[in-house]
Amino acid sequence: NVSVSNGFNVSDSVERFYVEACDDGCVDVLTIDRVSTEMTLTVRRDIPASAETRPICGLMGTLRLVAGMYLVVITKKKKVGDLLGHAVWKALDFDIISYKKTILHLTDNQMQDNKTFLSMINNVLHTDGFYFATDYDLTHTLQRLANTSPEFQEMSLLERADQRFVWNGHLLREFIAQPELHKFVYPVIHGFITMKSSCINGKVFEWSIISRRSCFRAGVRYYVRGIDSEGHPANYVETEQIVQHSSSKASLVQTRGSIPFYWSQRPNLKYKPKPQISKTMNHLDGFQRHFDSQIILYGRQVILNLINQKGSEKPLELAFDKMVTSLGNGMIKYIAFDFHKECSRMRWHRLQILLDMVAEMQDEFGYFLVDADGKVLMNQEGTFRSNCMDCLDRTNVIQSLLARRSLQSQLRRMGVLHAGQQIEDQSDFEKKFKNAWADNADACAKQYAGTGALKTDFTRTGKRTQWGLLMDGWNSMIRYYKNNFSDGFRQDSIDLFLGNYAVDEADWTNPLRDPKDWKFLTLPIIMVVAFSMCIICLLMAGDTWTETLAYVLFWGTASVVTGGLILFNGLDFVDAPKLVQKEKLD
Repeated sequence: NVSVSNGFNVSDSVERFYVEACDDGCVDVLTIDRVSTEMTLTVRRDIPASAETRPICGLMGTLRLVAGMYLVVITKKKKVGDLLGHAVWKALDFDIISYKKTILHLTDNQMQDNKTFLSMINNVLHTDGFYFATDYDLTHTLQRLANTSPEFQEMSLLERADQRFVWNGHLLREFIAQPELHKFVYPVIHGFITMKSSCINGKVFEWSIISRRSCFRAGVRYYVRGIDSEGHPANYVETEQIVQHSSSKASLVQTRGSIPFYWSQRPNLKYKPKPQISKTMNHLDGFQRHFDSQIILYGRQVILNLINQKGSEKPLELAFDKMVTSLGNGMIKYIAFDFHKECSRMRWHRLQILLDMVAEMQDEFGYFLVDADGKVLMNQEGTFRSNCMDCLDRTNVIQSLLARRSLQSQLRRMGVLHAGQQIEDQSDFEKKFKNAWADNADACAKQYAGTGALKTDFTRTGKRTQWGLLMDGWNSMIRYYKNNFSDGFRQDSIDLFLGNYAVDEADWTNPLRDPKDWKFLTLPIIMVVAFSMCIICLLMAGDTWTETLAYVLFWGTASVVTGGLILFNGLDFVDAPKLVQKEKLD
């Protein structure tokens, strides 16, 4: 199922790149001048015989780094499945090809910086979850596509795409300006797609989940929280569940996104840094922008806030509630459900409380439904906007339960399930359903927090297990390490890829070099030495126990004091982003 061609050929000569579509119908060849970087159309016979040719699966776009321009291409793809008769592909491997034949014009420092930037771009490209279709618009939901004008249908995929979900938008800016080049590139989305063929009561249906991550305010768990001035929240994901059965189709859309006002939670070596709500920003302005756009896009909003209602999360819950009240918009309803408290001590059956609470609203919102003749029988009138702190683990559990409830109704309407039949009783499909939603959780979590999701044992099996708790502990440990010691680099990589930071060749000042002060080097060494000496003194006892105790106390105190100093100066020890100005992060 993995393919390296079936798309384009790229030919490489000394002066130019030539990109040609493999299908016979296309006579145009895209020519990119390696010196002037100009892009034009030519024909096949203009490709010099000496040019080296190789197959590629598609173009991601172009990018400027210290060494000049680069062409980013997809070299490997895998078919995920067919959506309404259109092939959907996952991009598996990429190549970054330099326009310049040599980088000898760079200084050693510039070469080093260029290498770092290239590794950043590779870091993003190899975060699992890039998808594209060559003849279908993956950025829009079924309902939105059904309610478009004929003019919209005529547009190229690039012009009509929902900009929130086009992850290669910055790489395509040169192409967007020239409509004749649009046929050579596709919008690429980031997130998760799964497609399953299933059978219940002898009736075959196709079932899919598409999660589209927003590229506005994109980033990693602790460095990107809350909203920006445009009202875009961190870790915003639109998830659509689609069912197709003998030409009729249905879809349910849900959204998740960070708590939509100005707050931060910068890593500082503590296991859970305390969230800080900004005292200077106009919260209501950004909050209103967020919900105004959500209402235009999705209709009525039910907010499911799943965070703790005590401890460090409590102020966020109170502020969220207060803002919905002061906005006074009848289109928005706020429901707070303390997930951890309600489900503590393995009482996961208590999630039914929330489902019962929102059942009536879910029925009112409905879902998008089209019969076999293409007639729209129902539109989805509103969405559930779920969030926890990260909008990952708790959020995904609730979304999967709402999705199952909706799917049950859709399959009954389509005649797949008999009246009174429950999805839970269809053991083969139920297993598929749970695993797909757990895979969705893992994909979204890896992209934001750096590890798979927590609580997926419940999503996969419907039960919370001891082994699941153990795995959650392991994942939490890896998250802790990554969030503190490697996420600054990941954040910089995303900002560079999405164009939030632009490399200026002419005026190159390097933000990457970050001289560390003496604390960074000496304190960890002192702590390790003191802790080691403490252990050695315990193992090699002195002549008297008082002497041993004195040594142990001395070295023990030294390691505790240096440990305390490191924690106190935690912000100096974490890997912070270097590329974007500080104001943007606060």
